Amino acid sequence: MQKRDTLTKPLAIVGTIAIWLPILTPFFLAAVRFFGIGQFRFDYLLPAELGLLVLGGVAALLYAALRAKSRVKWIAWTTGVAVFLLFGSMGLAALTGLANGSTPMGGWQWAVVLSMLIGYDLVLVALGIGGIFLIRDLFKR
Repeated sequence: MQKRDTLTKPLAIVGTIAIWLPILTPFFLAAVRFFGIGQFRFDYLLPAELGLLVLGGVAALLYAALRAKSRVKWIAWTTGVAVFLLFGSMGLAALTGLANGSTPMGGWQWAVVLSMLIGYDLVLVALGIGGIFLIRDLFKR
């Protein structure tokens, strides 16, 4: 039996917001700076820097999905891939010397780490979409 009580719905909403916030914040800040002083600067690392917020959102979203027995596979798989890509990119940056500056930006190391961060961002979007679908499922009559 699906649980659609007063705990599951807020968990899904808060978890989805916590996942979308790091995705949308760089766009908002870039627009504010562009329209404010005419410079376009986009912080592509911000979703990774707000990884703890994402992990909290993922925990809430996964718990809500388990309670509702809806979209569990989608949310669990994208969570696993996101965690792997986030921590993998940080570990690879540390191993190759990109993190401490001993290896200059550019080269294959930088390309692989950046590709993993882009993959993390795309998986976060998929996770956010899963959260939206979970909320839709919870509010169906």
